[in-house]
Amino acid sequence: MAVGMHWLLLGSLCPLVWGYPSFTIDYDRDCFLKDGQCFRYISGSIHYFRIPSAYWKDRLLKMYMTGLNAVQIYVPWNFHEPQPGVYNFRGDHDLEQFLNLTMELGLLVIMRPGPYICAEWDMGGLPAWLLNKKDIRLRAFDPDYLNAVDSWLSVLLPKLRPRLYNNGGNIISVQVENEYGSFLACDYGYMRHLHTMFRLYLGDDVVLFTTDGSADYFLKCGTLQDLYATVDFGPVDNVTKAFEPMRRFQPRGPLVNSEYYTGWLDYWGDKHAVTPTDRVAQGLQAILESGASVNMYMFEGGTNFGFWNGADFPRIYKPITTSYDYDAPLSEAGDPTDKLLAIRSVISKFQSVPQGPIPPPTPKFSYGLVTLKKVGDLVDLLDILCPADPFVTQYPITFEDVKQYFGFLLYRTRLTGDVPEQTPVSSPANGIHDRAYVSVDGQFYGVLERDSLKKVNVTGKEGQWLNVLVENMGRINYGSDLKDFKGLIGNLTLGTDVLENWKVYPLNMDGPISQGWPHIMADQILKTPQTDSTTGPAMYSGTFKITDIGDTYLKLPKWSKGQVWINGFNLGRYWPVRGPQVTLYVPGTILSSSQVNNITVLELENAPDQPMVIFLDRPILNGTYVGKMRGDIVRSDSGALDL
Repeated sequence: MAVGMHWLLLGSLCPLVWGYPSFTIDYDRDCFLKDGQCFRYISGSIHYFRIPSAYWKDRLLKMYMTGLNAVQIYVPWNFHEPQPGVYNFRGDHDLEQFLNLTMELGLLVIMRPGPYICAEWDMGGLPAWLLNKKDIRLRAFDPDYLNAVDSWLSVLLPKLRPRLYNNGGNIISVQVENEYGSFLACDYGYMRHLHTMFRLYLGDDVVLFTTDGSADYFLKCGTLQDLYATVDFGPVDNVTKAFEPMRRFQPRGPLVNSEYYTGWLDYWGDKHAVTPTDRVAQGLQAILESGASVNMYMFEGGTNFGFWNGADFPRIYKPITTSYDYDAPLSEAGDPTDKLLAIRSVISKFQSVPQGPIPPPTPKFSYGLVTLKKVGDLVDLLDILCPADPFVTQYPITFEDVKQYFGFLLYRTRLTGDVPEQTPVSSPANGIHDRAYVSVDGQFYGVLERDSLKKVNVTGKEGQWLNVLVENMGRINYGSDLKDFKGLIGNLTLGTDVLENWKVYPLNMDGPISQGWPHIMADQILKTPQTDSTTGPAMYSGTFKITDIGDTYLKLPKWSKGQVWINGFNLGRYWPVRGPQVTLYVPGTILSSSQVNNITVLELENAPDQPMVIFLDRPILNGTYVGKMRGDIVRSDSGALDL
């Protein structure tokens, strides 16, 4: 008995006496134990996949100087495995380099590797190629899904194991899945399978946890025995009450708010979300006074570059803006805000914060106006954007059917008879996922939109092409509707006739543009006759020179909706007529002072008569949409449409 107690005592002292690092949970004292001592983390969420890698260290240093002792990190599966068995951990995808920087700065890491992450990211981080199997059950004990998950975890988790705190690294805890209680599946077999896989690859010593909304109905299906249960909530009047659901499911151990909301996301067509600084600071102070550990979501949001934004589906489809500024303590461009200073002040009451100034904002420049020229209507550029033969099909097929998961598909069929009078093209089953731009023989007629715009009237002659360009606006990232197939997911009708015999063109925008098109073909483009029309899907391009490099913001006055690339980098979607976001964040890392900078714009609806854009030194994220979707008007007093 005495010998056993002797070794038990030595075991508890090993971290202190022999210097072995350890991070565990003390259920008797309701605290985390770091190297044998009670420990509380004050953390912030940062998404490396939404920030250019050249800026990672700058952002992490600002977080460290605020007084944080940890950061929380999601890993989006689809960002790293774009095709089955094809992995990308280079450049802006270099997770291990990001983790190296956290280690250099002395920041601990709370890792959230999914496989589902939500994060307002396309399909919640799940790769869309999972939908190649149409009957797959996502986030469930389904063999097809589990085989893909297991393959991914066999690549990801071994990268994390040597970085665990108990192995000499800085990862103190790892989340299993994410907010599973919100999925309403209650598949405990699936969660047990994940638990087994995480233990297999990470060992028995690492702290594994779950995160769910702070309500019993979330925690009921989101928690699992042997996984430490934590909760999410934003600023509330009563912190003790907010933690009560956690205590019912996790009676002992440290209190943890894994997502304390410093702001909120924006949807196209809604007001810009703002959470007052004083409310965030007061809520944080109350959490820290309770003794809880906390992670602030987000500390910097960043940007949904390219096609990576997600969407929500509360009752209707709501795509998320390109900006993920989140009204966070660090702005979209990584600049310190008043909210950051208020948070730093609160933290200083509970633990020491690093001395010295917080690093300043990155330089911002207003580069002025750039004129653009029309490259061509999209339907005239198919040899470049879709050099392979189109898919030929009697009825429409989806993005997933042709294994193109982002961007645009062009559907074409010939009119089988004259259409002399205005006749509706419509989707009886609301099968437009998500916006369709309809034209006949070069004449643009309008837009079909998921859940709102159900028909477009057209005319035409027998044999003319009916063109339907369909835009994937982002897959649903939250809730039980993750199987969000894209394209025409049902038939279209012309009047009462079902349209048949389609040619389907998967359009590769990023490929040619990243290789220098259309600028490398400028002479050829200038010799090609172009229509004067500024309506309908078309490409525009221009160039500009700069002497000083810094961040900037792109405004597109009098443009409608589309996509922008600068020097081949896909900045994301613009939609100023709907708002609230008006400008696009342009990181200085993609600009050049020694070479001409190229800008390429895909306008989908209406370009200005004199196409031009303007670079500003400040963002406009609060243009406010008013009126019906059909109108797409921005309030004139917002300044959103003014130069």
